[in-house]
Amino acid sequence: MAIPIINNWHSYFEHGDEGLGSSYERIILNNVLLNLVAKYEVKSVLESPSFGFTGLSGINLVALAKEGVKVQLEDHDQQRIQMIKELWDSLGQSMEIRYNADYRVLDYPDKSFDLTFSFSALWFCQDLRLYLSELARVSKKCILISVPNRSGLGYKSQLQDYSPERYPYLQISHIDSPSFIYLLDKLGWTLKESKLFDCPLWPDIGMSKEDFLKNKLGIKLKGKKQSGDAAVDCGASASDRTEKEPLSILGYYRGEDEGFARRMMQYSLLERHATQAFKRIWAHHEYFLFEPKP
Repeated sequence: MAIPIINNWHSYFEHGDEGLGSSYERIILNNVLLNLVAKYEVKSVLESPSFGFTGLSGINLVALAKEGVKVQLEDHDQQRIQMIKELWDSLGQSMEIRYNADYRVLDYPDKSFDLTFSFSALWFCQDLRLYLSELARVSKKCILISVPNRSGLGYKSQLQDYSPERYPYLQISHIDSPSFIYLLDKLGWTLKESKLFDCPLWPDIGMSKEDFLKNKLGIKLKGKKQSGDAAVDCGASASDRTEKEPLSILGYYRGEDEGFARRMMQYSLLERHATQAFKRIWAHHEYFLFEPKP
């Protein structure tokens, strides 16, 4: 997460370069969501709000749309809504998106969606109780809420730019997990699972992840091969440096970069093998999965 995206989100629609950090995050999140689709036989999903602290807005659910899931989004910025529509059109995928000024009301019938989802976005809901009440009402099978790992080393450094005066519409307290777990329990939803995820080789810091790998770990990215497979060079010397290429999941979604997911998963060593104690201080996000009480 990074607060500056509140002001510079437009730029990602111009250049599409999300960098290594968000690109890895996309693939890991896709895996989480696609597993839920299979487990709960999800046919419809709502993401509200769809604007979170990561790269290109509104594309968290493209992978689900490609699997035939009906996607509904909500956003609180009309210009961003139009940009999201155009981006989805360019990917050849369909979804519906609505404007929602404050997320106090979700204007859908009861149990409209098999899955409802929020990723680094709870702080844009101006009234958490009303939002969760609505989310519980329109959800049928499961609710997935993901928030930044507040115990992570990078979290507080990412908040250095924050103050209530500068960002009065950002409700930091809303990502406090005991609060939303308690509220959803009262609304008839039980916590089924919580898990730390998005745990790559780099900490959750604002610097370029490519620079971190090269300068701290001696690992340098190389350009994409024609086959779509990756090239990672450990201990690369200055003589074989190549200019950093833009990095985006969009080519993968268009079927033009089949090796994208494999390249990102090369950085999943900690994701797969680190202890929970280590992930508590290193992972970037934590998700909470809820099911309706019997």
